Amino acid sequence: MPTPRTVLLTGAAGGVGTLMRALLPAYGYELRLLDLAPVEGAPDAIVADLADREALREAVRGVDAIVHLAGISLEAEFDAIVAANITGLHHLYEAARAEGVGRIVFASSNHAVGFTPRPREGDPVIPVDAPHRPDTFYGLSKCFGEDLAQFYWDKHGLETVSVRIGSCFPEPTSVRMLSMWLSPADGARLLHAALTAEGVGHTVVYGSSANTRLWWDLSTARALGYEPQDDSERFAARIIAEQGMPKDDDPAHTHLGGHFCTEPPRWPH
Repeated sequence: MPTPRTVLLTGAAGGVGTLMRALLPAYGYELRLLDLAPVEGAPDAIVADLADREALREAVRGVDAIVHLAGISLEAEFDAIVAANITGLHHLYEAARAEGVGRIVFASSNHAVGFTPRPREGDPVIPVDAPHRPDTFYGLSKCFGEDLAQFYWDKHGLETVSVRIGSCFPEPTSVRMLSMWLSPADGARLLHAALTAEGVGHTVVYGSSANTRLWWDLSTARALGYEPQDDSERFAARIIAEQGMPKDDDPAHTHLGGHFCTEPPRWPH
């Protein structure tokens, strides 16, 4: 697929959105920004709610692709999750279908499979076709998002790469993140691959760097052309010295979703 020229970046004021709006233009993208909140330093950004169908239709008109990062990114009451992450996502897909947008990169999450047991030493990594095992209403909404993406590919030919993002931060901040970390630079590499790979249909990939302590399979991401360059291991000695290694029977360490399985952080954070 030729490199899209104009990409709508939703959730542009959020944590990952802020990182990506600084990094993606180097790949040749002209970004159109959208968020519920004003985007600092971007007076032309579209301020709109995912509930506003007309605003979304206008926002997607004329773009080549969409990177969808908007929505609630932590646990919240079910009704709030439904409004932002389920109904709002449907509104976005309908706007994209109506305007003939060919591809969406959807920010799914590791929390769609959060109750999957984490690999122990010697175990195989978690495959990308692991069944949905959401750890929260938030994770449940990401399961829906992946299924919605599959439906829009099968029904309407709208392509999606669903990226089960681990933890995209400048540096990992916990022992768990040593396995799940996606460096911002690798995040931009992965989104670029997802935007430009040929014939993706609906493809689900795990989103992390090439971490020494990796828990999951990056093969479908690599098949898109993703070549991660970073590894969290350079942070490991410091983080383990500061925090210690979690016990094997720690409920927050026994599953992929970590503390989302036990005491999930609440929205707004």
